Amino acid sequence: MPSAHARPPLRSLQVFETAARHGSFTAAGEELGITQSGVSRQVSDLEATLGVALFVRKGARLTVTPTGERLAGQLSDALSRTWSAVADARRSDQVVTLSMLPSVAARWFAPRLGTFLAENPGIDLRITASRHLVDFAAEGVDAAIRYSPSPAHDLEALKLGTETVRPVCSPDYQRTLDLNAPDDLYRATLLCGDIPEDWPAWFRAAGCESPPPPGPRLGDDGAILQAAVERQGVALGRSLLVADDIAAGRLIAPFDISLEASHAYWFVQPKGIPPTLAIESVKAWLADQFTARD
Repeated sequence: MPSAHARPPLRSLQVFETAARHGSFTAAGEELGITQSGVSRQVSDLEATLGVALFVRKGARLTVTPTGERLAGQLSDALSRTWSAVADARRSDQVVTLSMLPSVAARWFAPRLGTFLAENPGIDLRITASRHLVDFAAEGVDAAIRYSPSPAHDLEALKLGTETVRPVCSPDYQRTLDLNAPDDLYRATLLCGDIPEDWPAWFRAAGCESPPPPGPRLGDDGAILQAAVERQGVALGRSLLVADDIAAGRLIAPFDISLEASHAYWFVQPKGIPPTLAIESVKAWLADQFTARD
């Protein structure tokens, strides 16, 4: 007599549900990758454990009993939720939420998105572009590209790279204003941002005797560089953000005088939280991209 406390193996329950759904041991075996006799044996063992008949066999015909139908219906729902949970768990390990400045997202990462997807097809990368320092736990962020002199002490950090800052403008703007020497910038519109390397610092580095004229302040580097592309003036361009525009001919650097940026790019993530393989892959890919630009 079967024990009322005996728990059947999960595998037997899965095999039974599949057989009941198909109404065939042969079809169930094909779905599960086992033989027809293997399905029959698992079902027989389950019937013995439960002490009830789950199928009625009449020659070659197989019919699910009323008890079997009730059990199969409940198992179908439970197994569906189980496989869904497994898929969610797999997906969550492949999801990476990465924070970065809007200017970095738009002018550096976005043109490389296709390359990332081609080289990391299994990673579900989600970019959050923000100027504020994100709260990793509260905002559900896994890692970030930070632009700062040094990383915070409570973060694991990898230095991705440094950069330089120099004036950039559109080729048409340079020709129209005949910008050939630093002093020519006194008659140009100087687009101002909020990076530490500002126009007064560059004018001093260039040996100009007077401070720069005032210019419109746009705040965001992406907006400043887009204004420069649209022939609205001259911007101080961070080398990471202007490299693609210079390569494509949308911007030029009319003077060979640059400032070393006081900030660097860091890949950071919270300490004490083991990174997933997907996060490690994103970090390695970013490091390779920064190395390739040097």
